[in-house]
Amino acid sequence: MRIAIAEKSDGHGPCEPSIAVSPKNPKNIAAGAILNRYYWSKNGGRTWKSNKLISKSSGVYGDPVLIADWKGNFFYSHLSDPEGKGWTGEKLLDRIVIQKSTDGGKTYDDGAWCGLNHPKDQDKPWLCVEPKSGNIACTWTEFDKYASKNLEKDRSRILFSQSTDGGKSWSEAVAINQFEGDCLDDDNTTEGAVPAYGPNGEIYVAWAYNEKIWFDRSTDGGKTWLDKDILAAEQPGGWEIDIAGLNRTNVMPILVCDLSASPHRGALYLCWGDQRNGADDTDIFISKSLDDGLTWSKPARVNDDKKGRQQFLPWLAVDQVTGYLYAVFYDRRNYPSDQTELYVAVSRDGGASFKNLKVSTEPFKPDAQVFFGDYNHISAHDGVVRPIWTRMDKGVLSVWTAIMDFKKPVVKGRDIQD
Repeated sequence: MRIAIAEKSDGHGPCEPSIAVSPKNPKNIAAGAILNRYYWSKNGGRTWKSNKLISKSSGVYGDPVLIADWKGNFFYSHLSDPEGKGWTGEKLLDRIVIQKSTDGGKTYDDGAWCGLNHPKDQDKPWLCVEPKSGNIACTWTEFDKYASKNLEKDRSRILFSQSTDGGKSWSEAVAINQFEGDCLDDDNTTEGAVPAYGPNGEIYVAWAYNEKIWFDRSTDGGKTWLDKDILAAEQPGGWEIDIAGLNRTNVMPILVCDLSASPHRGALYLCWGDQRNGADDTDIFISKSLDDGLTWSKPARVNDDKKGRQQFLPWLAVDQVTGYLYAVFYDRRNYPSDQTELYVAVSRDGGASFKNLKVSTEPFKPDAQVFFGDYNHISAHDGVVRPIWTRMDKGVLSVWTAIMDFKKPVVKGRDIQD
């Protein structure tokens, strides 16, 4: 069953959707989309209510990220606009904002923040939560000056901050990467940082830079990090690629760690897209580490189609009950043109193999004149799997999810239960 959550209602979005299934009550699901939308469902995503997110102290300016803790709270991080002036404001992007909901995603508090460092710009945050302690990690990119062409003076770096009190306050942001990038928001920018907690409270982070995917870790709660970043994978073509019909396409890495009681507990997984097989054959790849990120397996192709078709905008989730992996991505395997579908690939064997499932019922064709967003998302808990994605029909953007409930022990196309 495919569910439309929202359609375009103003000049921004909806796109760049994020979704979170509550571990406490998987029927309670929260979602968000740019610029300032949020949605919630109490019946597993079959029906939705919506509102506009407000932060009087910090403002709201896109890049939504939704996560849920094991107590049933939702956290919504985003970019700041404290003056409410958008790109004409002096303080736009001056911090990362995290707002909390304690009522199932119906309302959010005014929010706390991390990384306030004006006039530097804070961009592309991501969150994760540690199940036992409830600690929340946030990573993002800091630009000395966004879009600056001064390559010597203005640089970009990966920052980390953590909350140990349920999102009320955040630690001082620290830079964790060894190599700084430029500020052009392109392949030579350090960007796309995604954190993950390990089974013993380890903190792992992966990001993209210089056509490579980098990895760092902390074993003392974020106080210290590796002296030298680990090269986890090559990314031929970089994280900023060209896909017909889109004004820009990002294939930044996604990092997850299996915290379940499955045989794969403790395994780290990296998922990303790249063009190692050619600019007309973008594929989705996954790599696995069993030694805290020190070494990584040879990249394996997630999409199972023939060569010469495009797959892009991936995201990865691990079900922390079953250990199953779910990768969502756009796919053009069935059409020689820009017609685009959505697929979810499922792995029950620790990433050794993936079953590809077509989720969308009808293809759509994006318009390069309309901003389509930099990512989709997917969330999973105890077999309740909810991808979220953007599509465009006759120039109108809309955000969708699918009711995907996977029951043990097999995962086949018919196991997507309406």
